[in-house]
Amino acid sequence: MEGKMKTAVMLGTGHMGFEERDIPKVGDSEVLVKLEYVGICGSDLHYYETGAIGDYVVKPPFVLGHEPGGTVVEVGKEVRHLKAGDRVALEPGKTCGHCEFCREGKYNLCPEVVFFATPPVDGVFQEYVAHEADLCYKLPENVSSLEGALIEPLAVGFHAAIQGNAHLGQKALVMGAGCIGLVSMMALKARGVSEVYVVDIIEKRLQKAMELGADGVINGAQEDVIERVKQITENRGMDLVIETAGTEITTRQAVRVAKKGSDIVLVGYSKSGEITLPVSLILDKELTLKSVFRYRHIYPMAIEAVASGKVNLKGIVTDIFPLDEVQKAMDYSVNNKNDIVKAVIQIA
Repeated sequence: MEGKMKTAVMLGTGHMGFEERDIPKVGDSEVLVKLEYVGICGSDLHYYETGAIGDYVVKPPFVLGHEPGGTVVEVGKEVRHLKAGDRVALEPGKTCGHCEFCREGKYNLCPEVVFFATPPVDGVFQEYVAHEADLCYKLPENVSSLEGALIEPLAVGFHAAIQGNAHLGQKALVMGAGCIGLVSMMALKARGVSEVYVVDIIEKRLQKAMELGADGVINGAQEDVIERVKQITENRGMDLVIETAGTEITTRQAVRVAKKGSDIVLVGYSKSGEITLPVSLILDKELTLKSVFRYRHIYPMAIEAVASGKVNLKGIVTDIFPLDEVQKAMDYSVNNKNDIVKAVIQIA
């Protein structure tokens, strides 16, 4: 497919603009996707605000966005399972396939991964992208392209639930009711966890958690989280805790409220990258701490969960902005974090 496309680019910290770029050429094993929706992730906002995450430093002009959904418009000559007109969710990380992690099936840990919107690799705040066909998952008729764009964060939630061995009969607690906290809560419910409670200090997010199926919420700014969990669990503690807020306070609370012998799954990144924890209490309780880095082998499961109605993925979206208003979208997302749960860029 020949022609030009509009691309939103980060020109500097807090500054977005546009470039006209060539529509990408399709490789033999790739498909060309006309993008329709791309979610705004916390990492996009962090790059936008600060210009870097750890060792990953933005060199403008840089394209943000790694949560895409769209429609296939062209296929490479080796592609058999997709055709023009198929709506797809795109898994944003291409791995090497040869390292020890890829061979073991833990491809999310591949050191050679090429991941959308992780410098120096551009993201997908643009009209078209060429991507490996094996990383493009066809959406059922009853799953929209908007939901396709949100499969990426949902995959994180399912990976967290799987890391914690979530199952029927458990009581679980999710620390944080942002996008990842909410999808983690829904993933836990989809996997059969009997009761899921959510902690946050922002009332609007807690209301959203209840709308999406939480069994109860705790406002950490108004209630004693530890005492409330004691009441809920009759002093036994939670069978599983997923920490998505990335703060020292919530992570220490996770240790305090976890039942002896249970699992804590760490998902949220702290601002400094370091947290001090009561290790003696972790030892006394014989807790298992697990962690999450993106996801692996999750997309088909996540898509099925949405298609079957077990996950209300559209429900997390609070704001949609057209591509032409990408500057407004980023600024509004940065300045209204208490009001926005999940913002999305509408490309097409």
